[in-house]
Amino acid sequence: MSEPTKVAIACQGGGSHTAFTAGVLRGLLNEWDDDYELVGISGTSGGAFNALATWYGIVTADYGETADLLESLWTDLATDGTLDRVANAWLVGASRVDSSGLPIARVSPYSLPGPEWGKERIRTVLERHIDFDAIPDLCRRTVPELVVGTVNVNAGAFETFTNEDVTTEAVLASAAVPNLFEAVEIHGHLHWDGLFSQNPPIDDLLTVDTERKPEELWVIQINPQERDGEPRSLEEIADRRNELSGNISLNQELRFVERVNSWIDEGRLPADQFSRVTVRRIEMGRALPASTKLDRSRPFIRELLEAGEQRAAEFRAELADGEAA
Repeated sequence: MSEPTKVAIACQGGGSHTAFTAGVLRGLLNEWDDDYELVGISGTSGGAFNALATWYGIVTADYGETADLLESLWTDLATDGTLDRVANAWLVGASRVDSSGLPIARVSPYSLPGPEWGKERIRTVLERHIDFDAIPDLCRRTVPELVVGTVNVNAGAFETFTNEDVTTEAVLASAAVPNLFEAVEIHGHLHWDGLFSQNPPIDDLLTVDTERKPEELWVIQINPQERDGEPRSLEEIADRRNELSGNISLNQELRFVERVNSWIDEGRLPADQFSRVTVRRIEMGRALPASTKLDRSRPFIRELLEAGEQRAAEFRAELADGEAA
């Protein structure tokens, strides 16, 4: 019997749109193919929520329970109560107006009174589902690689947190959108949202020990790679700029992976020291307004979860037919 193919999954960030990623992961985990072994998972921003929940669920339970954990996490992140729904609608509307070019008052998160309610709510939800204190002990087992991406504001450099270094603060830092949340201080310097860095981290998944080195990399991509037509309105232009900027680091890292693959094929790198990594993209396949990346309304989150599960079913069929790319 042949050994299962080792797979790493990279989850691109994109706010509430990453509920789609949770749906994809649920669809894959609920009917996981034993021909594949998950050896690593990474994520940025909302993608980091999904990567962490998937890793934690697999390490502490089984694939089915992990799928349930992902749904529970996003159910708790969705709007809850009248005030929350009103605030969510206002935030999405303000973002839409801003992208349309109309003037809108801006307020720094540092100018707002009181604690950061949004960040504290995320902390509460994460800690409700994840025992962060247990992560270091769990990492002493043979477990998949876990990587969370952020950016070091002070050094202007990408910074990742791996395995036992993934704390609540690290995940909050990965999701700290600068115009919404204050920066998160870790190790004496400040961190912002991982969308400014590796979105998602890939290199950390590939430069690991042999046991966790993947043969395939599955990228769950939120931002559309292609879009028909010419963006003309300010909102359309803003949406496409958001998509392109979100894909820059991803495409750069994947091009490097493909270049190394070609060097191996051409014999320019020793095959006993380097191995090919097959890259497969699992794309959302639809363009959504960038403003909806802030939308936590329950119907929208449910729609994205279901779309992700459907995309996972399609991806499994593509794998079976040898068409996944």
